[in-house]
Amino acid sequence: MKKSLAIVVAVLLAVAMFAGCANTNNQPSQAPASEKPSEAASTQPSEAPSEAPAEAAAGYEIAMITDKGTIDDKSFNQGTWEGIKAFADANGKTKQYYKPTEVSDAAYLASIDLAVKGGAKMIVCPGFLFETAVYEAQTKYPDVKFILIDGEPHTADYATYKTEPNVLCFIFAEDQVGFYAGYAAVKDGFTKLGYQGGQSVPAVVRYGYGFVQGAEAAATEMGLPDGSISIMYNYSGDFAATPENQARAAGWYQSGTEIIFAAGGSVGNSVMSAAEASTDKFVIGVDVDQSGESDTVIASAMKMLGNAVQDGLKAFYDGTFEGGRTIHADSSNNGVGMTTDTSKWRKFTTEDYNTLFEAVKSGKYTINNSIDAKIADFGLKKVKVTEVTD
Repeated sequence: MKKSLAIVVAVLLAVAMFAGCANTNNQPSQAPASEKPSEAASTQPSEAPSEAPAEAAAGYEIAMITDKGTIDDKSFNQGTWEGIKAFADANGKTKQYYKPTEVSDAAYLASIDLAVKGGAKMIVCPGFLFETAVYEAQTKYPDVKFILIDGEPHTADYATYKTEPNVLCFIFAEDQVGFYAGYAAVKDGFTKLGYQGGQSVPAVVRYGYGFVQGAEAAATEMGLPDGSISIMYNYSGDFAATPENQARAAGWYQSGTEIIFAAGGSVGNSVMSAAEASTDKFVIGVDVDQSGESDTVIASAMKMLGNAVQDGLKAFYDGTFEGGRTIHADSSNNGVGMTTDTSKWRKFTTEDYNTLFEAVKSGKYTINNSIDAKIADFGLKKVKVTEVTD
């Protein structure tokens, strides 16, 4: 009997050791377990170790659902996640992100369900793609708090907008930071500009409209002749890095465009590739500091995603969380801005930027941010815009 028991124990130990070795060999060790995506919700379960730390045994308090991008997309997802990490690490809170299996409201809701089952008390959803999913989730989980970045909850047909008390929304002033980009480009000496947007959703439209108006303001202040600044202007209709998007940007560069403001997620990668294949061509990045993506990125027009997320999380844990509303993140509350430390402008200095920032903050410039407006409504004189349709 003792001999049989010993054999059973030995076999169990051997199986356990084998399973442990298999897990170690198949999973990277550089990311803490609390940063892993849920395997049930993710198409990439190998991005982090599968074993949860002891302190997370009761679940992860803070969860983030990625949109169609990845956690290291150098854009919206990464900027939001870094804000969550900074807060959680500084305050001893557990966090986890979930990557939906596809881009759909159903998949987003499934990931939210998993996050709630995983113990989430606060769920952060980065981007307008979550508007319909959060509209449904806010009533399904009234005891869970949500932070919706860059959007407001509404029904799939846009007929009804409603933000429940457990949801805090952040909307950014893309028109202001787009204005910074256009103004700086002209002040820096560029005369042939381009704006490459992604889908013509409100945020992308506001980026472009601000860019055009900023270029006009700078050219006017510099006393440049009418029509001396040209801007190629297009919405690609997607947020993807594609051969078509790269070819369009390459064509612009070849025809004389010097710098392109790329505000379309991965569309920007296509523009960067086109700039890299050219000589002395540049890109203005978007949403986060994209200087590390390409040497052609001269500056980035940023949404302070990390600040917004940390403010929301701080309010939640302070007991001062006030949902049912939208916070407009603009220059007045440091919600938007351009890079300075990593910018590579030739003439436009940090001092010039600080002066511009304060001027916009004080209301010196009137920026039309209506998505129902047309470029013709801006009364442009110095700037000539060529709208490109594919």
